[in-house]
Amino acid sequence: MEVRATAKNIGASPRKMRLILGRLPGLSVDQSLALLRYLPSPHARSVSKVVLSAAANAENNFDMNANDLVVKRAFADEGRTLKRFRPRSRGRVSPILKRSSHITVILDEREV
Repeated sequence: MEVRATAKNIGASPRKMRLILGRLPGLSVDQSLALLRYLPSPHARSVSKVVLSAAANAENNFDMNANDLVVKRAFADEGRTLKRFRPRSRGRVSPILKRSSHITVILDEREV
């Protein structure tokens, strides 16, 4: 049975989040948390919170054992984009796009 957890409007671009999330599928929950702890990206902490939330959902809602869970899929979708402007010469402006992302982690039981 699949268990999912999401985090919405995380303040990092989806492109940066996908670099982190691409490493997770196939790893157990403990292995993925150990990997995320030592990644140099500051956004790995928010991804680890989503993995922990998915594991807690599996234990509390579906009576699954957290030691038997494996990351099946992990992906980031595009969230809200805040549009800001930077003043330039001759009275012009150039846009700044502050992107956000929605993180989804899907866990499944390990095949025996």
